Amino acid sequence: MVFEVKPKFVTFDMNGTLIKFSINDTMREVLGDRLPAEVADDYLRICKAYRIDECTGAYQPFHQVVARSMERTSRKVGLEYREEDARAVYETIPTWGPYPGVTEALNRLAEEVPLVIITNSDTAHAERLAENLKAPFEVVISAEEMGIYKPRLGAFDYMFDKLGVTPDELVHVSASPMYDHRSAAIMGIKNKVYMDRGWEHDEHWLGYERITDIADLPVLFGLPRP
Repeated sequence: MVFEVKPKFVTFDMNGTLIKFSINDTMREVLGDRLPAEVADDYLRICKAYRIDECTGAYQPFHQVVARSMERTSRKVGLEYREEDARAVYETIPTWGPYPGVTEALNRLAEEVPLVIITNSDTAHAERLAENLKAPFEVVISAEEMGIYKPRLGAFDYMFDKLGVTPDELVHVSASPMYDHRSAAIMGIKNKVYMDRGWEHDEHWLGYERITDIADLPVLFGLPRP
C-alpha cells in the first residue's frame, strides 16, 4: 500500500486516462481520403499540439478548440478545412467508452474513497462520458464549469475550492504529465498516480506512482487485486 492515509477524494482526468480518447481515429474516419497517408501522421501530431495551445489561452468551448486546432493544422499542412468535419469530430466524443478494466477498478476504489472527475470536456460531454464509465462519481467538474482548461493552474485552484480540500487531502490520477501532473506538482499535490498509456514520456521527477494497468490502482490504496 502506497497511500497509507486515506484521502478525502481521488480525482481523475477522464479523457485518455479513463475514457479511450479516440480523437485521432475519429479524425481519420471523418476526413477519409482527404487526409493523405503521407501527411496523416504529421496532421495528427500538429493537431494535438494546436489543441494544447488552444487550451492555454482565454476559455472557449471545446467544440471551438477542436475546430480551431483542425483549421490551423489544415492550413499548416495544406489541406482544405471544412467546419462540418470539426463538428462531426466533436459530436462523436460522447460516444467513446472506457479502457478495459476501468469500470471494475473504479467501482472497487469507490467502496473506499469518493471519486471525482476534472476534465477538459464541456459539461454535456463530461456528463455523458462519466455515464459511460458506469461507476459512481461524487462530483464531475468540467472545463465549461471552471471557465478554464488544464494545464492552467486555475483549474486546480477551482477544484480545491469546489471540493473544500487542500492539496495534501487528495490523490490525483492522470495519463498526462503535460496536462495534469506538472500542474498538480506545482500546486502542491504530492500524491499522484501516472496511468501510463503510452501517450507521453514518463516524467518520474514529478513524484508520482506509475502504473500501466488500471487494476493496480486500488492496490495502491491497500485493496487486494481481484
